[in-house]
Amino acid sequence: MKFTLRQLQVFLATAHHENISRAAQSLHMSQSAASGALREFETQYGVRLFERAGKRLKLNEVGRQLWPRVEALLEQADQLEADLTGQHDLGRLKVGATLTIGNYLAVELMAQFKATQPNARVTLEVANTRAIADRVLTFDLDLGMIEGEINHPDLEVSRWRADELVCFCAPEHPLAHAGPLSDHQLIDEPWIVREPGSGTRQTFERGMHGLLNELQIALELEHTEAIKRAVEAGLGIACLSRVCLEEAFKRGTLVPLDIPQRNFQRDFYFVLHRQKFRSPGIQRWLELCKDAC
Repeated sequence: MKFTLRQLQVFLATAHHENISRAAQSLHMSQSAASGALREFETQYGVRLFERAGKRLKLNEVGRQLWPRVEALLEQADQLEADLTGQHDLGRLKVGATLTIGNYLAVELMAQFKATQPNARVTLEVANTRAIADRVLTFDLDLGMIEGEINHPDLEVSRWRADELVCFCAPEHPLAHAGPLSDHQLIDEPWIVREPGSGTRQTFERGMHGLLNELQIALELEHTEAIKRAVEAGLGIACLSRVCLEEAFKRGTLVPLDIPQRNFQRDFYFVLHRQKFRSPGIQRWLELCKDAC
């Protein structure tokens, strides 16, 4: 075997940072040592793994094919070292979640995870479905928890739990006590919606199929709390996950709307890279989430 783990580490760090200086810093190496390790790695196998674009080093096709396999190999090496040294904690886990999941479900899951694994280090990144999927693809996240549907050959998407969107308004709104609403009534109202690329927007558009071109989109906002505040202020009506509306419905600050002819059912999903090493930390997180359903 010609390659060393250090060479693989340099390759992986360079793929992540797209810059040899930042890669060297992340590995606590000198730039010359990192450059030498990468050059030697390429020379040993007669391959070129990066293309230079200004100051950035971009993976070429050979490098892109190698990346997930090196990522998995190094994670297995880390796990082997932990086993050999008797360090049986679950290490570091980088979780990504879409806004609804991240703000209303993931924090409690993190608390449960830490309660059973106090030495584990868990970080949570919150963004929309498209952004989380992109971060999983580049191995910046170990796994994602998303609201939208994603199709990519390198991603493994599996169902987690059911959810539904609910349309709602302020208690003073004329539709608050109007009973079942017709499509015509929906067209007449200004809507406050999530941004394109979010799973909530995707489900809303699917549920409003046939009406989209006629709806009055008054505001597009990235955060569920901002949408709720805008509706409370009388700026329009909206549609969000029941998960983030239950407390407001109990308090009476928001009121659900009855739209029986429209289906806003959906699922939450786990998303992982197909070649991601399923570490004990990842496996424990998935088990915890499924048990919490």
